[in-house]
Amino acid sequence: MQTRWADRYALRTQGMRSSAIRELLKVTAEPEVISFAGGLPGADLFPLDEFRRAYERVMGEHGPAALQYSTTEGERPLREMIARHTSRYGIVVTIDNVLITTGSQQALDLIGKVFINPGDHVLVERPTYLGALQAWSTYQAEYLTARIDEHGMRIDDLEAAFRGGPKFVYALPNFQNPAGVTLSLERREALVRLADEHGVPILEDDPYGQLRYDGDHLPSLVTLDAAYRGLGGPGYSGNVIYLSTFSKILAPGLRLGWVIGPPDVIQRLAQAKQGADLHTSTLVQLLAYEVARSGFLDRHVRRLRTAYAARRDAMLAAMAESFPPGVTWTRPAGGLFVWAALPSSLDANELLRSALEDKVAFVPGNPFFPDGSGRNMMRLNFTNSSVERIQQGIARLGRAIGRMSGSSA
Repeated sequence: MQTRWADRYALRTQGMRSSAIRELLKVTAEPEVISFAGGLPGADLFPLDEFRRAYERVMGEHGPAALQYSTTEGERPLREMIARHTSRYGIVVTIDNVLITTGSQQALDLIGKVFINPGDHVLVERPTYLGALQAWSTYQAEYLTARIDEHGMRIDDLEAAFRGGPKFVYALPNFQNPAGVTLSLERREALVRLADEHGVPILEDDPYGQLRYDGDHLPSLVTLDAAYRGLGGPGYSGNVIYLSTFSKILAPGLRLGWVIGPPDVIQRLAQAKQGADLHTSTLVQLLAYEVARSGFLDRHVRRLRTAYAARRDAMLAAMAESFPPGVTWTRPAGGLFVWAALPSSLDANELLRSALEDKVAFVPGNPFFPDGSGRNMMRLNFTNSSVERIQQGIARLGRAIGRMSGSSA
């Protein structure tokens, strides 16, 4: 008898949804389409020569080890480098605080696997990163939300949200995905204090923190938590789990991220990772270490900041010139995204269908909201296109918005 596969799927698969971005990238793969859709770094800025030389060094000096199994926690030199780098920003950690993951997306999945029971509440920003929603909905999480404005998460929403008993707070303090806004220092301190008072841990996701184009660096939540608790010695044992990645500062194809947290949390996440993939690619870890060490990564990040700032400025200028009245948008101080709001009468999903006819794409806003709202919002990525293509694409998008605005009048 032919198997009916749908009857065999686990109940948790009912919460699985395809990523709106992953599906959209299939459509935008055509070279004539100007895509502002994916959260893509600029491929023209990948350090290809440095990777070639690093690969030769790794295979020449560590070839057998690079092709062998490794420890679940990650290669020691890479973990030590991450610990040193983190210590520059005011929080002293050891390698026992560091777990290497196969991209920070795996870290989000491991967090869900370790912490979330069916029906547990997670407190997220509204809107928030859709990859986190996708990861945790599989574990049947439910969501509490706090609104955001130009200064980040609204602290006045937190008291009511905390009464809902969230398992943890998920926050993207720097150049938030999708909105591009940054959590102010005052609100960071308030979040750390309130989370401690209510006994709720914080998950700090920071893929873009080094990509600041304006203003001064703000201390991370993990740094503020350590100061709040008086944790001055080596090793971190506080209330924050911190995630970051090499995807935005080296190359997303590495699929290489990391978690910083208390040692007992790291140990439990490592146990979950053993059941997922044993360990992240040894070769990729050693390759990233060779590329990043000896100061190259700092120099490369400075190069990215200069290039991306120019692309951001080009997008903001083009939007001011090409978008019709009634459209508003954020002005991010860093990161990868501009978040735009259409007039409330317009639907960004309908706009996308029209814009694709003009060979330009973006991500509609509703997948970033747990309740599917935000249908008049759209996320625009500026880092993956040249200044010229940004200008062309925004002009096309402006014409598409104008057509819809005229038809809905």
